[in-house]
Amino acid sequence: MIVCHCNVVNDRAVTDAIDAGARTLAGVCAATGAGRDCGSCVFSVKRLLCDHEPSVAARAIASYEALEVEVAAS
Repeated sequence: MIVCHCNVVNDRAVTDAIDAGARTLAGVCAATGAGRDCGSCVFSVKRLLCDHEPSVAARAIASYEALEVEVAAS
């Protein structure tokens, strides 16, 4: 499936980048070229990253929960 139409990046390229060590959205985008033009694919790339690498999803959830606590305390 094509994830980034601007740079013709498919889901396999994204998961290959993750398997090669990319653990952030910026890292995956740098490795694949996705997200460098219009940016409409960024959410799809992020979803693949979170689905393929559970530790990334866990960190994202923890960061969001910490932000919620911080905002509630202010």
